[in-house]
Amino acid sequence: MSALTNSYLLAALISLGLLTGCASTQPVPYTGVTSSSRMKPDTQDESGHIAFSYNTPVDWNKYSRAIVDPVVIYQGADAQFDDVSPEQKQQLAAHMQQVFGKSVAERFPLTNAITPGTLRIRLTLTGAETSTPFVGTFTRFDLMGGPYNIVQSIRGKQGSFTGSVSYAVEIYDAPTNQLLKSYISRQYPNSLNIGATFGALSAAETGLEKGADQLQEQLK
Repeated sequence: MSALTNSYLLAALISLGLLTGCASTQPVPYTGVTSSSRMKPDTQDESGHIAFSYNTPVDWNKYSRAIVDPVVIYQGADAQFDDVSPEQKQQLAAHMQQVFGKSVAERFPLTNAITPGTLRIRLTLTGAETSTPFVGTFTRFDLMGGPYNIVQSIRGKQGSFTGSVSYAVEIYDAPTNQLLKSYISRQYPNSLNIGATFGALSAAETGLEKGADQLQEQLK
């Protein structure tokens, strides 16, 4: 395919509104997430990634260890998996378990024992979008797609034809099962992250890595 043909193709896609980001799936207060009824739209999150949250005053220094439950793949009717196979869901759940567990472990030693001073963290994978092979990478370099993605990068928004991931985090006091904090987040790579455009799940996995860092910040 010639460069001229590629440009015509991209122009046609732009004309259809596929680069506007308007079609991107936004997270909802998932009915099957236990704490969703307590969450409200989050207007304080400067990153723009936390859509809904529930917060209580917490002194995280009172806690000295944490339990990270196995990641749950959300099965509710309002799940937001866009053309994601069961195998891909499992792959994302395994990656989420790894990176979130590692991030929490950098803040608190991990344990399986429910004792005073222990947090229990429940993670639910609620949705994902795959990246479009070739097109996502191509639009980082094309004369029409490049400027769009530069603007998206400045705005902190999702790049064209790039995947994302949505999930819920619920943090409890383990001995009492008191809900301390919960939130629903949607993450995606910086729109100029070329590496995250290769592979259908690369963007969603990068989003999970960003989400793991975000969780660690929430525990400070």
